[in-house]
Amino acid sequence: MIPNFSQAEENYIKNIYHLQQSTGFVTTNELSAALNTKPASVTDMLKKLKLKKLLNYEPYKEFQLNALGKKVALGIVRKHRLWEYFLVEKLQFGWDEVHEVAEELEHISSKKLIEQLDSFLNYPRFDPHGDPIPDSNGKMSVQQQLLLTELPLNRFSEVTSVGSQSTELLELLKHKNISIGTRLEVKRKFSFDQSTELELENKVRVNISEQLASVLFVKEL
Repeated sequence: MIPNFSQAEENYIKNIYHLQQSTGFVTTNELSAALNTKPASVTDMLKKLKLKKLLNYEPYKEFQLNALGKKVALGIVRKHRLWEYFLVEKLQFGWDEVHEVAEELEHISSKKLIEQLDSFLNYPRFDPHGDPIPDSNGKMSVQQQLLLTELPLNRFSEVTSVGSQSTELLELLKHKNISIGTRLEVKRKFSFDQSTELELENKVRVNISEQLASVLFVKEL
């Protein structure tokens, strides 16, 4: 049985998990920046997590979660994404409003509550931002997708996920009527500023920046 952890410990575990997705290892400075805290405080917490057998850690070296640490992290991610799905689908929150609320709800420790929530929602596989929701065993669905910047001209596609969940980004997408499931075509790419003209399913055309296109994932239809 996995013991409960403090909210601070869970925040560290989750952030380490997300950071190590790209390279497999994390540095103290990367984690310090992600959590907006001092490196000395990070070092203290890393020692605690190592004592709790969640972390492969040696001072002044890169580190990563071990198998148990990853299992704990996936449990936290599962709760966070289930709560986001619940807030959007059942309470009509906007997808740009749910992250901070889910940050609080993810620390509820009741396993029965989370299993009942999953069942009540009919076991969703992806959250409102297109990120996969781990099941009770930590397994996640994988969907075939590519960056919008890689999509050829005049190919029908559907938005599957966003590479960032910043409120500013989600507000911009909402303003342009783009969300998960939106169908679109790339009609033109402008060499001057690398911006892209899209045609949405309602035949409305919108122009988006290269920065925005580079964080949108789609699947071809």
